[in-house]
Amino acid sequence: MSGNEEERPEQPSEVDGTAHPFSALGKMLKVLRRNAGLSQTELAEITHCSEDLISAIERGVRTPQPDFLIRADPAVRAGGVLAAAVDDVREALARARTRHPDWFRSFAKAEGEAVALHYYAVQAVPGILQTPAYAESVFRHRRPLYDEVTIEKRLADRLARRVIFEKWPAPTMSFVVEESVLRRPLGGREAFREQLCHIAEAARMRTVHFQIIPTDREEHPALKGAFTLLTPKGRREVAYIESYRHARLITDPEEVRMYTERYGVIRAQALTPYESLDAIEKMPGEL
Repeated sequence: MSGNEEERPEQPSEVDGTAHPFSALGKMLKVLRRNAGLSQTELAEITHCSEDLISAIERGVRTPQPDFLIRADPAVRAGGVLAAAVDDVREALARARTRHPDWFRSFAKAEGEAVALHYYAVQAVPGILQTPAYAESVFRHRRPLYDEVTIEKRLADRLARRVIFEKWPAPTMSFVVEESVLRRPLGGREAFREQLCHIAEAARMRTVHFQIIPTDREEHPALKGAFTLLTPKGRREVAYIESYRHARLITDPEEVRMYTERYGVIRAQALTPYESLDAIEKMPGEL
């Protein structure tokens, strides 16, 4: 599968049946659009957004932004009904920006209690390995922008997860990170040198296996993105995937098996832990 042929990321409310807070608003939009004689493509053109976004809003997997509701109201002849929801939407979005979603708090708790953790990273250093400067850059430059209070809270929450490295007995931990992640100096070159040194320090721990998958590999079993395999104490292994604030915890044994298989192939294609550590130790001098 080439990069252009990847499937659309699954949304939690589609695959798990979870209710989106604004699903009723999406259904209302769909009825109003059809009554107005508009296709999704036509409404997308009028509201200056993508057809995929219209579809996602109507399915209840995306929250309509206030500006969209204001533009869509006259287009679907809603008579102010959609515009009336703007204040509620703004309040809901503000609450979401000031706290971690429930799904992530549950994951962070499970992560802290797990007996085995395996991370595959494709875009950034895994959160649990991030230094303060690197993590601060990740939060500060995301879009839409976080306010300062939210950045501070997210940063504190992320750094608190690092206590897992101090646990004993320690969980089994492994990381496979794409080489491109380790060539992207987020936070600036000095901050990134510090990040690389921190990764090297973690990689030297006898409870951690860290591997790099080189960019020049001609085959790849997991082009759909990052994932985590987690084994809670006394329970079966589960998989966790996350994309653009949409997350899914996978418990179906057969589906988890597929992620476990992918991870095994990825590790086989990666540099060994010793080779990876040697490469990481050289990288700060190359910046």
